[in-house]
Amino acid sequence: MQATVRPASAEDAATIVALVRGLAEYEHEPMSSVKITEADVLRDGFGPERRFEALIAELDGRPVGFALYLYNYSTWEGRAGLFIEDLFVLPDARGHGLGRKLITAIAAIAEKRGCPRVDLNVLDWNPTRDFYHRLDITHMKDERQSWLPYRMRRSAIQALAQQADASWLTLPGE
Repeated sequence: MQATVRPASAEDAATIVALVRGLAEYEHEPMSSVKITEADVLRDGFGPERRFEALIAELDGRPVGFALYLYNYSTWEGRAGLFIEDLFVLPDARGHGLGRKLITAIAAIAEKRGCPRVDLNVLDWNPTRDFYHRLDITHMKDERQSWLPYRMRRSAIQALAQQADASWLTLPGE
């Protein structure tokens, strides 16, 4: 079987949505939690203001996985890095090196763009953590500090935004 990775294109929008749904299923999340649509993928991945980039993993030409990544910024490094939002290979396509190909492709992109680091989050129960460790991708927790991921959800965003003095804020096109 031939395992390949290629950059995603606008024609992959439906595939990306389907793979996000596959990821949600793998993570035991209800399908109702997946809100992304093909229109979202087209707008944010391939529109004039790209919010993310993606790679597609194929097995004998069939899309079976993806990695979705975007820039973050390190004030300590003074450089942009990459953040892997999702990396997923369908269960029936695992064992062909596609996860490794996705990771090494992102590493090559980071190296070419001068990004000093690539960040990602992994669920504590996910056996893929062993795979990352074998590639020298390290869990950041140590005795001195422990970074814990936090998230501001829509309700908190709305509540806090109402409290802001943001009269200076204008959006493109306003």
